[in-house]
Amino acid sequence: MDIFMPDEPDNNCCPQRLSPARLTLAELPDGESGRVTGVSGQAELSQRLREMGFCESAIIQKIGGKRMLICELCGVRVALSDRAAEKIEVEPIRAGG
Repeated sequence: MDIFMPDEPDNNCCPQRLSPARLTLAELPDGESGRVTGVSGQAELSQRLREMGFCESAIIQKIGGKRMLICELCGVRVALSDRAAEKIEVEPIRAGG
């Protein structure tokens, strides 16, 4: 019996679930802040996101949006596609912490 294993574990046919304390930037509620804990995806995309400032430990605030997300990073507002935002793992930051 052959078993099919997709190349990317987070593709649409078998989405990867993150721990309850972590979620993707796309899943972060509007107006909430989070700390980047990882960037996944193809090497070119990961490198480009890191060049834009989405590095581990960076603090992001999601302003809003669905298919195109607006977030604030280092005092600058950045627009990202929802597909790119799904590759950025964040840990939500509670108000005052």
